[in-house]
Amino acid sequence: MKILKLGGSVITKKDEQTPTINYENLRRIAGEIAESNQSQLVIVHGAGSYGHPYAREYRIGEKIENPQDLNRKMLGFSKIHQSVNELNSLLCEELANQGLPTIPLPPSAFITTRNKRIDKADTIIIHKYLKKGFIPVLYGDVVLDENESIQMAVLSGDQVIKFVAGKLQPERVILATDVDGIYNKNPKKYPEAMLLETISSAEQIETDKGNIVDVTGGMGGKIKELISLLDLGIESEIINANQKGLLKKALKGEKVRGTTIKRK
Repeated sequence: MKILKLGGSVITKKDEQTPTINYENLRRIAGEIAESNQSQLVIVHGAGSYGHPYAREYRIGEKIENPQDLNRKMLGFSKIHQSVNELNSLLCEELANQGLPTIPLPPSAFITTRNKRIDKADTIIIHKYLKKGFIPVLYGDVVLDENESIQMAVLSGDQVIKFVAGKLQPERVILATDVDGIYNKNPKKYPEAMLLETISSAEQIETDKGNIVDVTGGMGGKIKELISLLDLGIESEIINANQKGLLKKALKGEKVRGTTIKRK
């Protein structure tokens, strides 16, 4: 069984201030997933432009100042969930068009956090769908938080991956993003940046997030979540899903350009 994370920057136009789908990528990626013929697969996708602008606007996860602020954040919570749910539906529709039996599983329905980290989650339902042959599709969402000063939190798809992988013990985790992997410097700012084929610690990377703000942690946050999986014996890899055919090869276990996260 594999877990695939589709970055929001790949299936949406993430730097847009309104929800904008990248239909060309979405359809191609759905086709590559189908052609890879996976026996068991869990998909987690990011929110991209369907979640990040709203999360910044309503400051979900920040301290609630007064009853009016609470009401405003609750409205924002609802808007964010509706938006990311729409993105999830579009992805599942494309996968269904390829003959894949997907089932959306919104984290807000079965996960709660404490201080923005997953506190409780019932993953039995994921096991049951996998056993029946379905492809569970989870995503970055908003969830209730046990800390009364914030009450709500933005839950990144990367944190979902770490938690679910710990429960399911996949043979591999694949992070499909819009860059070739992890560089010693931000490749969008430094032309001389070098791709790191293997990393085993967070200290090996530069956590400069670039010009587009990612409210759920940026690339640095993604790597920390993946590195933590090494303690569970789970290796992962980061690939560029904007490159045609690369995702299909990675899912089939073929060696592709990217960064592998494993112990030395």
